[in-house]
Amino acid sequence: MIKRVLLNTFSLILLFCLAACSDDRPVSTYDHAIRFGLSSAPVTLDPLHATDATSSRINRLIYQRLVEFGADNKPIPGIANWQQLGKRHYRFFLIKVSRFHHGKKLTAADVKATYDAILNKNTASPHRNALKHIDHIQVIDETTVDFFLTRSDPLFPSFLAIGIMPADLLEAGHSFNQEPIGSGPFEFSHWPFAGQLFLRRQSDRQLFEYLKVKNPTVRVLKLLRGELDLIQNNLPPEHIAFLKKQSNIHFLTQTGSNYSYLGFNLQDDKTGLLQLRKAIAYALDRDKIIQYALGNAAQKANGFFPSRHWAGAELTDYNYDQIRAVALMSELGYSENKHLQLTYKTSSDPFRIRIATIIQSQLKDVFIDMDIQSYDWGTFYGDIKSGKFQLYSLTWVGIKTPDVFRNVFHSDSLPPSGANRGRLNNKKIDQMIETAEQQQDLTEQAKLYQLLQQEIHQILPYISLWYEDNIAFFRDNIQGYQVSQDGNYDALFTVNRTSI
Repeated sequence: MIKRVLLNTFSLILLFCLAACSDDRPVSTYDHAIRFGLSSAPVTLDPLHATDATSSRINRLIYQRLVEFGADNKPIPGIANWQQLGKRHYRFFLIKVSRFHHGKKLTAADVKATYDAILNKNTASPHRNALKHIDHIQVIDETTVDFFLTRSDPLFPSFLAIGIMPADLLEAGHSFNQEPIGSGPFEFSHWPFAGQLFLRRQSDRQLFEYLKVKNPTVRVLKLLRGELDLIQNNLPPEHIAFLKKQSNIHFLTQTGSNYSYLGFNLQDDKTGLLQLRKAIAYALDRDKIIQYALGNAAQKANGFFPSRHWAGAELTDYNYDQIRAVALMSELGYSENKHLQLTYKTSSDPFRIRIATIIQSQLKDVFIDMDIQSYDWGTFYGDIKSGKFQLYSLTWVGIKTPDVFRNVFHSDSLPPSGANRGRLNNKKIDQMIETAEQQQDLTEQAKLYQLLQQEIHQILPYISLWYEDNIAFFRDNIQGYQVSQDGNYDALFTVNRTSI
């Protein structure tokens, strides 16, 4: 253990020295900008298509939503309040006057245009499948809009957390990905290249630079040198320990709710076998991964929601049991002399590769040789959405309500219509999702979703890993930053930099 600590310390010092020598700082003359270091760049700034974590978090700054979520993960008013006028009829009232960044007033017509665009098959929005029970949308007046559904849904308001876009630009075919126009606290400034984005806060015209720095060592070094003002998450434990000792760096932590999982291609002739998925679940020593790779900054997960969530379920843990995993693999015909070959895809982020390497080592003990294939974020994410994988790991960010199960596990939700990336096709699961959706009483609906989660837990389309804690580091002249449970960037609404 001492040797490992010394080796890690020496390696960290060496990496810092190498990074310092490389001095790969980007060319930037925007010294007045507050600079936020990201491990991955946003894929799109168009809310009709954004599904990755970075895009979703940045879009929250640019666009406003009808609905937000409270501390209990239930929907609360964003820019609108609502009434349920019938089992299939909801009326939304805009409760604040807002203007888009190009000057146009936000009205009910813009709400209708946004959701009509999502429902349009030609748009190919991944959000469409979750909203396709909208029959039609009717504008009543400038501040009132009605949604009529094809079926009853007591959770319907929770679906309406997508950024509102201006109707005139939607109709004109404007490229929101290249030049987003929202009505949120931040407006688009410029996007010189994929890894460098500038937004301007409307309240005080403060410029913010979002800079992709993939390597965590370089990200830390840039923070220390003052080339970055803030960084958040995706750091190995030795970097976290190092930063906590720096007198000019402050940090904040928050127990996380973002759900990390191991995903399988269920159409593959190997990973489609339940017995193999169970063997892998028992082979993973998550406690050790959390301790050594995550620095104990995570809690083990059994499903999308912790049991304390209003729709959470008490699920039996797949605790580490190497003997049981070996027995299952032996039944499949594998042994010390005959190993199973599998491929695992991940991003090129060094922290994620590190976790993949630990998983690789643990699976080798149960006769599985795992080939790690790492790609830049865009290629990796594209492969996952198109089903070009056997195993992969990702994190669901900002999941609040159980409508997620239709998007992730219903057979109608294959990409690009939804996020059923593992290609699960299970009639029982489909029926349980549909039955839960039709229940009007939220308490009874929660019970149905708990039964659904127990069934999903048995067939293992995902192996639940953990809920990572959120941790942010920032220089001592940054004031007002906070860390949320889902790791959003909303604290940038009010953060400031002093002239220390």
